[in-house]
Amino acid sequence: MRLGIDVMGGDNAPKATVAGAVLARNSLGTNDRIVLIGDRTLILQELESLHVSPEIFDIVHAPDVIGMDESPTRAFTAKPDASITVGFRMLLEKRIDAFSSAGNSGAMLVGSIYSVNTIQGIIRPATSTVLPREDGGVNFLLDVGTNPDVRPDVMYQFAILGSALASTVYHVDNPRVGLLNIGHEDKKGSLLVQSVFQLMKDSRDFNFIGNIEGRDIFRNKADVIVCDGFTGNVVLKEAEAIYRIMMKRGIRDEYFDRFNYENYGGTPMLGINAPVVIGHGISNDVAIKNMILLSGDICKSRMIKQIRETVHAYMNGTE
Repeated sequence: MRLGIDVMGGDNAPKATVAGAVLARNSLGTNDRIVLIGDRTLILQELESLHVSPEIFDIVHAPDVIGMDESPTRAFTAKPDASITVGFRMLLEKRIDAFSSAGNSGAMLVGSIYSVNTIQGIIRPATSTVLPREDGGVNFLLDVGTNPDVRPDVMYQFAILGSALASTVYHVDNPRVGLLNIGHEDKKGSLLVQSVFQLMKDSRDFNFIGNIEGRDIFRNKADVIVCDGFTGNVVLKEAEAIYRIMMKRGIRDEYFDRFNYENYGGTPMLGINAPVVIGHGISNDVAIKNMILLSGDICKSRMIKQIRETVHAYMNGTE
């Protein structure tokens, strides 16, 4: 595998990104290569400070940066030498097998859609997050911000995407899909959620178990939890806030330690034609390492192939 990493992306780049790449290199096979995409001079400086030979990496010079506050669409087209732009160009040309970045998430979405494109039949790509369960397992919540305003058919596809992620990358057998709502009853919730329920209730594209409530998010009720991006982002930020408060107050707990974003590295962009992982903007070296390794896991899995097959069956009425 050839795993590309945007060295210039993130609040702590390039120090954290290069250090994370070094950590990831130690966990990969001898035939795998990490491709560092960014300012060559800065990359070499960081490798020298870590006493690491640049020969163990491939370095692609991309001196420009798409800042966190820049317009994603405008910057992606106006900065052909930016690390994110170059990374997607390499992904499109199959010079790398996966691409990850802790940089501008909007630019990552734009690059995903306009470079490698969405899988045929997918209306909108989505992002997910891993939520630790009380029993030691994990749940997957999507969407978590990419699509704050959605249609019922888009949310239906979120269930397909989340099921594929859970089964192929995390090896969950026949993942249970729950629809996040304010009650378990069929008629509860907004008009949007009620419409989504009607689409999902008889589906053979995934294992739908019905509505679940907010209190069920961290329980063993469903493996994949579907919601609109606005709701999902609120849930994600609230979970992060609770973890931050506990750490600030010196409260340590084995369960809540699992909320540390470093453990997960990032979230894959689901529904596109190549493995793309978006990391947290404040990622440190450990988070960057796990982001790169996650991109490799997705690359090795059958996730994209499974999504294509499921969507094709759905679109052709053969599910």
